[in-house]
Amino acid sequence: MKHTIILPAALIAIATLTLAACDRPTVVNTPPVMTVPGPAGPTGATGNTGSTGSTGGTGAMGGTGATGGTGATGGTGATGDTGSTGAQGQRGATGGDTIVIVPNPPASR
Repeated sequence: MKHTIILPAALIAIATLTLAACDRPTVVNTPPVMTVPGPAGPTGATGNTGSTGSTGGTGAMGGTGATGGTGATGGTGATGDTGSTGAQGQRGATGGDTIVIVPNPPASR
């Protein structure tokens, strides 16, 4: 009988230690305190003007322009001087065997 009482007591001690190892402390999450803002304060003074910015780079070269229109026609030139008189021709030879045929003009309808 001595042995039967010791065994259940040992089992109770082991169970108590096992359950004690799993016991965790309770964590309570409290929400953060919500603060309500007060009224807005007066407007601050205007700040100083900022410094001038740097100058931009030089722009790219433009394209070639369009071809201009055609100019007006020039005025008529002055009339040239009259040419000098040509040399007189030689007198033709007489008698020969050359025959000249002149056709009649076509009849009018």
